[in-house]
Amino acid sequence: MLGNLDNEVIFKKAFTDELVFKSFVKDVLGIDFEMGKIETEKKFNPKIGYVDFELDIHAESADKRVCIEIQRVEYDHHFDRFLHYFLALITEQQRSAKEYKIDQTVYMIVVLTAPYTISEKNGKPILDEVLQVNLNPQNLRGEIRDLYGHQFVCLNPNHPDLGTPQPIRDWLDLIYQSIHSPERPVLNTRHEGIRKAVELISFENLTPEERTRAKNKEAARITVAKIENRKACEIAKAMLLDHEPVEKVAKYTGLSIKQVEQLRDEQA
Repeated sequence: MLGNLDNEVIFKKAFTDELVFKSFVKDVLGIDFEMGKIETEKKFNPKIGYVDFELDIHAESADKRVCIEIQRVEYDHHFDRFLHYFLALITEQQRSAKEYKIDQTVYMIVVLTAPYTISEKNGKPILDEVLQVNLNPQNLRGEIRDLYGHQFVCLNPNHPDLGTPQPIRDWLDLIYQSIHSPERPVLNTRHEGIRKAVELISFENLTPEERTRAKNKEAARITVAKIENRKACEIAKAMLLDHEPVEKVAKYTGLSIKQVEQLRDEQA
């Protein structure tokens, strides 16, 4: 039985392992990463901008030319948060007003463990398994000029795509099945990195301390989710009293159509 990769303790145990981390980075970003320093719950002092943010896993290469962040998120927070983190990591390298050269290439990988609740500006829902942002300029002919190389990748196994490359698919299967089918996962254990991750998060290989910490994290997450759901329901009720359409209420609260309809019926 696998530990749940939706749990912060389990996720960090797997992805702070050097073999797992390097394999994951190679498969997702296509780069060879020589591990230098790896940290969890990293913060910057002084703060960058006005947001005191924390990085789940932060690693720098041995030659300090590559900086990689991995974030695990069970709900999407919208892309504003991810974009802020990504750009702040680039900004953090500007040590003084006289220095504008960015010495490190910044890569950020966000792993989402719940379906997206956001839409494009035209209202079309986002249902992509892999999303990529590359900070390189291009000319009017669409030719890309490789100046920076910074990359930001979002992975969401809840929206499977037949076009997803197999190396990335293997990791998405691991994440999804650890959550939804932990007792009988079907995984590519021929992949060395996947096999090592499975070994690390197998329930029998978790220490009593890790099991306790994982349970505490899960209990805290459930409590927060209940509070957030209660707040969303109160907002939904107020919007329904103002005769807002059910679809609009669902969009702005993150509740499902069915939940909003139930609230509407209770108020009738």
